[in-house]
Amino acid sequence: MTGSRAAAPARDAPPRHRPTVAVVDLDAVRHNVRVMKPADAELMMVVKAHAYGHGDVPVARAALEAGATWLGVALVEEGLRLREAEIGRPVLVLTEFPRGAEKEALAAGLTPTLYTDDGLASLAGASGERDRTTPVHVKIDTGMHRVGLAPELAVGFCLRVLEAGLELEGVWTHFAVAEEPDDPSSREQLERFLAALDDLAASGIRPRYRHAANSAAVLGLPESHFDLVRVGIAAYGIIPGPALEGRADLQPAMSLRSRVSLVKRVAAGEAVSYGLRYRLERESTVATVPVGYADGYHRAASGRAQVLIRGHRYPVAGTVTMDQITVDCGDDPVQPGDEVVLFGRQGEEEIRAEEVAEWAGTIGYEVVCAVSERVPREYRA
Repeated sequence: MTGSRAAAPARDAPPRHRPTVAVVDLDAVRHNVRVMKPADAELMMVVKAHAYGHGDVPVARAALEAGATWLGVALVEEGLRLREAEIGRPVLVLTEFPRGAEKEALAAGLTPTLYTDDGLASLAGASGERDRTTPVHVKIDTGMHRVGLAPELAVGFCLRVLEAGLELEGVWTHFAVAEEPDDPSSREQLERFLAALDDLAASGIRPRYRHAANSAAVLGLPESHFDLVRVGIAAYGIIPGPALEGRADLQPAMSLRSRVSLVKRVAAGEAVSYGLRYRLERESTVATVPVGYADGYHRAASGRAQVLIRGHRYPVAGTVTMDQITVDCGDDPVQPGDEVVLFGRQGEEEIRAEEVAEWAGTIGYEVVCAVSERVPREYRA
């Protein structure tokens, strides 16, 4: 199995009739992985949630080509998809295996995370039926309080992991607010993690991998790099938070594009789209574009969003509907078939996912993750 094959389009992909497409630049992914990888630590590319909407298998291969040595997923099913694509590199499942999934997950070579005695017992039972030692990573909750075990329980739990015949390959934690480097919480979490590592070392437990840094901590908290960093959003070219802007030369990997389907002149005083909330102050050319909230383009951005046509910004006129938006192009020459960029670059202009997020009252993560399955992905190597 390999992690270096070039992405290829599906042979049986249905024909495309609607022009809306998410274009994924795999060279941008490779660039971002190289930029984010510390010189003295390995890099895990987090490809959960369909690689944040970008496509897990093509993105995983690109990241591995660029120097990633691990892949991270949230679900067993996500890890199995990578194995079905013949990607054989280490894959960490970032939460405990669901009860009943252990045998299939271990047979596929997925690395489990552990943090409860129930999870340990289930995994040990499944592992005992195999002829090889199972490596595991134990997660310590240093302050986010989502999953993980308390730091003071780490030594006892890790000893039970070893007594169960499992290999303690890694110990890790996760930061809650690393995207805000001035917030003291991350350093407090790091101190708790370091104390837990010291306690483990005093008991003779020294795992191969210690990891804590997410994208934000890679950029803002270098003391947390340890042996492995887990890079998600930054590898897709989206800055984890405004306070980290400019810390790395990141290239957005996804753009959302469509084409004008209809153009009409609409008289001054007329209103456009559901709710008739956008009223034209003067006669204007209104362009209809076949993309909407069913495609993941946020309805919450209605009244604030802009798009690019012919290298210029134009306001989305009125409410974003399920399948279409309308755009106020004023008196400019716009024709059916003209490319429309919802986010991405066109000529000298660019709309970033972070800007769409601001219009929609959300975060860049959600903008790319929300691009739905009915939008085909087009990969550029």
